[in-house]
Amino acid sequence: MTRNTSAKQWSQPQVYEIRFKGHLSPSRAQMFEGLEMVQESGGETVLTGPVIDQAALHGILDRIRDLGVPLISVKRLAQDEANTERSVSK
Repeated sequence: MTRNTSAKQWSQPQVYEIRFKGHLSPSRAQMFEGLEMVQESGGETVLTGPVIDQAALHGILDRIRDLGVPLISVKRLAQDEANTERSVSK
């Protein structure tokens, strides 16, 4: 019998950095409540924060798709990277 390693991987929320092209109005930014949003001067937006499971990750990506903006990258951050990202942005 094999163990389901993906279930173990998601036993705790994973921190993701999601980058897409464009900036959002405050009303559209509410679609990503719970994630930190940085709108960079180069015209990109970066969302960072904990994602509880794969379904939640796909939900976030679906919302980005529905906005019609180009997705640039999706990166799962290692715990030390996630801590560094949060302390730098504060």
